[in-house]
Amino acid sequence: MSPFRLLLLLGALLFAGPSVRLARTDADPALWAVRDADTTVYLFGTIHILRPGLSWFDEAVRAAFDRSDTLVLELLPPSPEAMQALIGEIGTSPVPLPRRIGVGETARVEAALATLGLEPHALDRYDPWFAATVLSVQSLNRLGYASAEGAETVLGAEAARTGKRVEGLETAREQFTMLDTLPDEAQRKLLAATIAGLPETRANIERTIAAWSRGDTAALRALADAELRASPEIERVMLLQRNARWADWIAARMQHPGTVFVAVGAGHLAGPGSVQDQLAARGLKVERVAY
Repeated sequence: MSPFRLLLLLGALLFAGPSVRLARTDADPALWAVRDADTTVYLFGTIHILRPGLSWFDEAVRAAFDRSDTLVLELLPPSPEAMQALIGEIGTSPVPLPRRIGVGETARVEAALATLGLEPHALDRYDPWFAATVLSVQSLNRLGYASAEGAETVLGAEAARTGKRVEGLETAREQFTMLDTLPDEAQRKLLAATIAGLPETRANIERTIAAWSRGDTAALRALADAELRASPEIERVMLLQRNARWADWIAARMQHPGTVFVAVGAGHLAGPGSVQDQLAARGLKVERVAY
């Protein structure tokens, strides 16, 4: 899976990258709402790692956020110390990575690390899924993309500043465990696809952010579909099952008055099996919010 596609689905923000000040460019990402007489749940698709310069937190998105009393993110990021402990507990393996992936793939991992300026054995103690995540994030960091600029970080900071309640749909432990319990074959495929996609990182992330900025969910899903369908296990665990759980949460939340702003990876709000599709199957009407 190419770096940008993994980051449409996974919200565990592992690394902070450099910030580069850029001129502001207008962006109008897609926003939806589920409403009844006394409850509104906004659904906002995010990209977890961005470059500075996109003016997306304004207009309809800002208005919906300001109306909301609660911000709901994929997860509440743990402290750096807690995150490192989780990586040590869940992301590492007593079996070295080269033994799990074989000689040929090990050579490709070492070559990828070299292009990123990292030591050839930097990932030897980690699971294949975590190695894929490191390579994905580091490749984007080198292009100036950073989790500090991601939509969740910006929304969380503003919620803290304005005193909004903040909740998480998942924990970092749950997200790591989903990946860690994938079969070894699926993890190896994820790592191989990540490495294969590294040379196209710039072009792919730019296409993705362009589609996100104009609210083009069909284009976002088209970018991800081929790779997700090539790995049905990842699609099932990382996309479809989570969409169903989140739709259950939203359906239950609609039973209580108030206004909630739910922000999850944009890949979860695009295409067949999306959160919107899951909500429709539960009898809830989801409407696109006009800018």
